[in-house]
Amino acid sequence: MAPLTRRTLLAAAPAGAAAGVLAACRPASPAADAPPLDWPGVERAARGQTVRWSAWAGDQKINAFIEWVGQEVSAAHGIRLEHLKTDDPSSGVTRLRADKTAGRSDGGAIDLLWINGENFAAARAQNLLYGPFAERLPNFRFVDRIGKPSTVRDFTLPTDGYESPWGMAQITFFHDAARLPAPPRSVPALLDWAKTRRGRFTYPAPGDFVGVSFLKQVLSELIADRAVLAAPVEPARFAAQTAPLWAYLDALHPHLWRSGRAFPPDYPGLMRLLEDTEVDLAFAFNPAEAATAVAAGRLPTTTRAFTFEGGTIANTHFVAIPFNATAKAAAMVVANVLLSPRAQARKADPAIWGDPTVLALDSLAPAERAAFDTLAANAALPSAGDLARTLPEPHPTWHIALGQAWRARYAA
Repeated sequence: MAPLTRRTLLAAAPAGAAAGVLAACRPASPAADAPPLDWPGVERAARGQTVRWSAWAGDQKINAFIEWVGQEVSAAHGIRLEHLKTDDPSSGVTRLRADKTAGRSDGGAIDLLWINGENFAAARAQNLLYGPFAERLPNFRFVDRIGKPSTVRDFTLPTDGYESPWGMAQITFFHDAARLPAPPRSVPALLDWAKTRRGRFTYPAPGDFVGVSFLKQVLSELIADRAVLAAPVEPARFAAQTAPLWAYLDALHPHLWRSGRAFPPDYPGLMRLLEDTEVDLAFAFNPAEAATAVAAGRLPTTTRAFTFEGGTIANTHFVAIPFNATAKAAAMVVANVLLSPRAQARKADPAIWGDPTVLALDSLAPAERAAFDTLAANAALPSAGDLARTLPEPHPTWHIALGQAWRARYAA
């Protein structure tokens, strides 16, 4: 593996991200076209505006939910929502960085951005976001900031109101209990199991967000001092700190699908291998991924979900408003609708998406809470106990550094 230095860490970062993960976040200057301070004024200003939402489009059920949100904000607020579909979550930040460099301080082409992790760190450090705005949203009062601390800390960094949470995520494993009744429930157990079920497991190639997250999961379980993951990567110590990860992967790869010589490009590709019974174990960041596949007939009804006994990495995904957004008021209204109990309950339904809520359910009115309580129980969903076992996301620099180091070692 090539040595990791500050220079290579910067070079390996996704476009626009390196400065964000290695620099302290600086407050942005107030925008001249900021929305009104009162919420009724925001809603009046939003009427008739078009919100162009840059959002990952790699999953049809998510696309369908965004389409539903468009229908909601059109009917209730007179806002037109346009889904700017992308297959690269960093592309929006790349566009904003180019706008900033060119001095395009208003009239931007993006009004709302699906964002988290290293992309948020980059955007904040380069003053690419409008805010703070999240606490101004009326529905923000329902957010579970205590029980779900990642709703206000994104990959260890405080959000400071520059992004609004709209969904939870946690690494969750899936298997067919009819074929695999006792799956491995830790990183060491996974290696032991893979040696006995040669070719029946793999993971997405990093670059892919879920693929890098698998590396973080392994490292979180094996590193001598997990606390170092909360701080930025120290290039001089990186090789020693990650040595257990590379030793583990060196031992694991010969037993993987295609003997570790090829990897699925992303987590949907991994799920397709499970659907085709080419592997016995798969995982995703959406705990309801298997439940929706069962409902669609792509996985058998004997499919079950679980997390590792020591916990799995969990995080929150957010929406943010670019510094030069054309429709800031309408973007705030859309973000507020995303936090509404109605939208959150619909999104949490496995038949719709299955994305867990960011809300504190005990803060809701009884009728609003009932919408969550009546969600159909599904055997392919992880238990509440499984979802309670979480590990924190490392600092954003680890995501970049681990992906770079994996590619240097295994894809060169």
